[in-house]
Amino acid sequence: MHPSTKETTVQAMFSSIARFYDLNNTLLSFGLHHLWKRETLRAACLGRGARVVDVGAGTGDLARAAAREVGKDGVVAALDLNAPMLRVGQNKLQPFPHALTIRGNAQALPFADGHFDAALTGFCLRNVSDLDAALREIHRVLRPGGRFACLEFSRPTFVVLRTLYDFYSFTLLPWVGQCVSGDRTGVYDYLPDSIRRFPDQVAFCRRIEAVGFCGVAYQNLSGGIVAIHTGRRAA
Repeated sequence: MHPSTKETTVQAMFSSIARFYDLNNTLLSFGLHHLWKRETLRAACLGRGARVVDVGAGTGDLARAAAREVGKDGVVAALDLNAPMLRVGQNKLQPFPHALTIRGNAQALPFADGHFDAALTGFCLRNVSDLDAALREIHRVLRPGGRFACLEFSRPTFVVLRTLYDFYSFTLLPWVGQCVSGDRTGVYDYLPDSIRRFPDQVAFCRRIEAVGFCGVAYQNLSGGIVAIHTGRRAA
């Protein structure tokens, strides 16, 4: 898929399911996405008063958790290209005046160099049309020593689990997703395919290192169904 076509197609699909996204996340992950996001916040090591950007914030779960972590003296910028998803996130962030929603592209972040202490992203980067460009932008907006934490679907570590997960992803997930949301755009067929095409844990580490991050590591959760990748911008 051509990069410009991918961006247009992905945005149209996510717009169509924005109202049902949180419900489907809970159903399709059996509620595990809450645990995965808590672990991502822990890996980010956010401090009180920190400046944080959530790239591809979607409906705002990570941004809301980050806003609690950094407190009123901190700042959280929740950025997403998709307006309907961002509107859902904006409602969640209303109790946190230090959390802002911004419509923008992960591949051209509208922030100054070195502006943030930490950057988060959850289930976003496999959807961008240029992964390396998005990683370079995240690196650019972090201050020296700033920390990056990425939660993304990955490659299950055991063959049996991988086989079961493929059956679930390509057979059950599209059916459940379509039943709940009524979506007919193909988003729940696209999602498992996008997971399969995304770099595995080790390959993704190399991509993160290639844009300049140091101390890159990953942590598997749920047998590698998802992984948290972390890194730092060199001091």
